[in-house]
Amino acid sequence: MKQKHLLLAIVVLAISGCSGQAEKTYSVDELMADETLLAKIISECRNNPGDLRQTANCQNAEATDGKLRLERMRRSLGG
Repeated sequence: MKQKHLLLAIVVLAISGCSGQAEKTYSVDELMADETLLAKIISECRNNPGDLRQTANCQNAEATDGKLRLERMRRSLGG
């Protein structure tokens, strides 16, 4: 009987360990305000595009990166 309870406890712990909290999704505005976070997310996305490319954070990070590049180009061209 003890083995049955031990096995059940192990299964419950294993399942609870797999259901961790979902990663926070950052908006474009949040990523524009925190370029360190943006760089971290872009790096993670580019290092694992097969699994992460379609995630909200990767899509928002790519959109933010493009937006920031356009802003820098405009500034450098005097606009």
